[in-house]
Formats: sequence, C-alpha cells, structure tokens
Amino acid sequence: MTDGRFIIITGLSGAGKTQAADFFEDRGFFCVDNLPTTLIPIFAELCKQSKNPIKDIVLVIDIREGEFLIDLFDALSKIFQKGIEYKILFLDALDSVLSRRFKESRRRHPLGGGRFLEEYIQAERKSLMPLKERADLVIDTSYLTPGDLWEKLKESFLPLSKPKEMTTILNSFGYKYGAPMDADLLFDVRFLPNPHYIEELQPLTGKDKPVIDYVMQWPVTKNFLNIFFELIKFLIPQYMAEGKTYLTIGIGCTGGKHRSVTLTEMLKDFIQQQGLKVNLIVRHRDMDK
Repeated sequence: MTDGRFIIITGLSGAGKTQAADFFEDRGFFCVDNLPTTLIPIFAELCKQSKNPIKDIVLVIDIREGEFLIDLFDALSKIFQKGIEYKILFLDALDSVLSRRFKESRRRHPLGGGRFLEEYIQAERKSLMPLKERADLVIDTSYLTPGDLWEKLKESFLPLSKPKEMTTILNSFGYKYGAPMDADLLFDVRFLPNPHYIEELQPLTGKDKPVIDYVMQWPVTKNFLNIFFELIKFLIPQYMAEGKTYLTIGIGCTGGKHRSVTLTEMLKDFIQQQGLKVNLIVRHRDMDK
C-alpha cells in the first residue's frame, strides 16, 4: 500500500513466526494468520477500499497452506498490479535448533507426525525455498531470544519511513557457532593472523586497541581491506539501484571475538566515510561468548 505497510511473514515452522506477528500486532498492525493465498487479493482490496482503510497489515503464510502455497506468487502479483506494495519476511533456523524447539514444546510438526521430525523439517525447507529466494529480509533465529528477534524487527522495519535508505546490517560472527543463515554476503577472515593465540589478547575483543593494532599490523590485513573496501564500495550502490531494501554482510573468524569484530568495525567506519545513504546497523553476534 502506498501509504501503509503490507508484510508477509513466512518461514520454517518453529522459527518464530508467532513471535514476529506479536511484534507487529503490538505496534498496531492488523494481523491475519493462515489466510488462504487465493483470498489475499480480495482481502487486500477490502482493506484498501473500506470506509476506514486498514493501512498496516501483516499476513502469516506457512506450510499449513498446503496446495494454496502454489498460488501465493500469483496472488502477490495481483495485489502489486493494484498498487499495493509488499515485503516478505522469511524466518529461518538451523535444523538442529528447529528439532530441539519442537521436542521441547512437544508440538507436532504441521506436516505430520508419522516420520522422523528431521525429515519433515527438510521437506518443509525444500517446499519453502522459492519463498526464501523471493524474501526481502531473511532472519536466522537460531541464536535469537524472542527479545532479540523483536529488536531485530524493530531495527529492520521501523525505519520504513525512510524508503530511499537501504538497511545495511554488518554482522561479525564465529564459524565455530555456525555461519548466519540470513547473510547476503559472507566473508571468511580466518586466514588472518589470530590474536587468540596471544595470551594477553585472549580476554580482549576486536574493539580493544591492542587487538586492533595486532590485526592491522600485518600486510595481508591491509591488502585484504583495500580489496574488500573497494568491493563493498562498488556493491552497495548496485544493490540500492536494484531496489534492494536490506543487505546483510557477514564477516566471520573462528570464534567471532577478535578478527571479525575488528574488520566489521573498520567496514562500518569506511561505509560512513563514503556518505552512502544507508541505514547502518552493526551486530557482533558472538563477541561476548
């Protein structure tokens, strides 16, 4: 909607769609769970043409749609043709995390309960892959508490009042804890000398000057940053011109505490110095582990 927001929440069962819907509902959005996809154009038109138009809308669409999921893209095309713009939010998580959540809650998977849970998770992931590929924003909730998810949604969606700015998320992480599934670009900096093996640097983080000095003293770091910065300087305007609203850049080292943190902070400073019109968000996922 030109003067409102129309958001589709979808993703893997157990990845946090209910918590995401609660976030939007608490902020005045009109939320509908599991509306048949064939009814979306009719519903959207009713909201638009009613005496008191409903401007901010959230639809939760998931595997429970069954065969109706096939018609989703056709329905979205129809509402777009009517001038109703939408965003797709896809929630994901590691298979092991989803399996644990189902076992802890003692809930059955929506696809059934006759086979191994892991098989249902894999089948659902395969079925929803086209939706994930079309999503405007993918959030990996594997390591997020409900409060963390709400904070991430707040950062990502409340700046919608500035549509010309692309939200760019810089996320340092440790590969030992798994790579973030919601990253558009991943950079592995484990080839750089590791401060972890310097005893006095171990308890520090990549934000501390002794660690920064150690990481930056090597020619390989300086050479990498020259290439890395030029690549990012080139890519961000290209994504903005293409109309991308969210860009997540992941920078990973072994533990996510030293090298990746330093380089993420360096990248933040570089982007700010370029004066690019982006809504910049920095996260250090594993820095305090």
